[in-house]
Amino acid sequence: MIALKLAFKNLMGAGLRTWLNVTVLSFAYVLIIFWNGMLNGWDKQGSRDTIEWEAGKGQLWHPAYDQYDVFSIQDAHAAVTADAEKLVKEGKLTPILFTPATAYPQGRQQGILLKGIDPEQKIIKIPSRLLKKNSNSDNLAIIGKRTAKAMQLKENDHMLVRWRDKNGTFDAMEITIAGIFKTNVPSVDAGQVWLNLDTLRRMTGTPAEATILVSGSDDIKSDIGIWQYKDLDFLLADLNKIIESKRASAMIIQGMLLVIALLAIFDTQVLSIFRRQKEIGTYIALGMTRTQVVGIFTVEGGAHSILAALLGAVYGIPLFIWLSTKGISFGVNDMGITMAETIYPFYSIGLIITTTVFVIASATIVSYIPAKKISKMKPTDALKGKVS
Repeated sequence: MIALKLAFKNLMGAGLRTWLNVTVLSFAYVLIIFWNGMLNGWDKQGSRDTIEWEAGKGQLWHPAYDQYDVFSIQDAHAAVTADAEKLVKEGKLTPILFTPATAYPQGRQQGILLKGIDPEQKIIKIPSRLLKKNSNSDNLAIIGKRTAKAMQLKENDHMLVRWRDKNGTFDAMEITIAGIFKTNVPSVDAGQVWLNLDTLRRMTGTPAEATILVSGSDDIKSDIGIWQYKDLDFLLADLNKIIESKRASAMIIQGMLLVIALLAIFDTQVLSIFRRQKEIGTYIALGMTRTQVVGIFTVEGGAHSILAALLGAVYGIPLFIWLSTKGISFGVNDMGITMAETIYPFYSIGLIITTTVFVIASATIVSYIPAKKISKMKPTDALKGKVS
């Protein structure tokens, strides 16, 4: 308690120098919490959107399917097994069939991926209900806004598509755009055209077949026949790697600001010990041990971080509350990654506590380095103001 009282008394006596150090250190606090909160918000939103639009609660893949190898798609399909078909009828799985194709919007040529989905499915948010056959056309398709923009298409437009069936025979058909949906998940939008599953099966000559099965049940956790189970950790791995890489790059900026603040504290402590040698000698002469005197100066330096945390809370808490409510808008998102136009930062108690403890510990260590010189001082020389 004596060390704390003396430390804060000395800090207040230092005046402007103390508050400059505290202000810079508070910026480090707020920046670290802000940036990590934004990445946490992106992680939560991106994961939620990917699960809702694509991953479901897991997927079952045909063993030949490789999401990074477009040439694997042509042969990556098989009949849905009886056990899997039972789960499909119960609404716990929905089959999706992939077929590479070529589109000819306004006479231009563009490679696409045809995906067949059940119009009645409710596992993922693809608006597949728009694919229900009607009296006007049974060759209906839906596309995302990115694809619509790239192909210059709008609702009710017609487009010629060409594909190969399971025997390698080319065929072509004109489809009608029944709807255009908006999503933050580019992997269900860019270069993809969604058809009625029955229509695509008929087109490719693959009745009752699928490429993947999307799960909507927490009960499915293992392979079913030839279908290989992929959990959410696997399906969200790409998104998590992107966020972790962004987190690592952000640490460089955060670290530079923190180093500047800690360097200012270090410099202040060195100057303080040099100018207050008589005070140090007086403490020792009055019976305080060298360890206790070192403790006073260490606590004094570390107290900068406590004052910085309080100052940061004054302007940081209102800022964080406002950002988490209004979000941070990045405008139209066409970066090819799962990222919402507006990100709502997520600030957890764990993040705030971890950041506070880390900064306080760093400031305390930096303060101890110059303070340990006191243990080598001779009391007589310190009282005379001599450097030992």
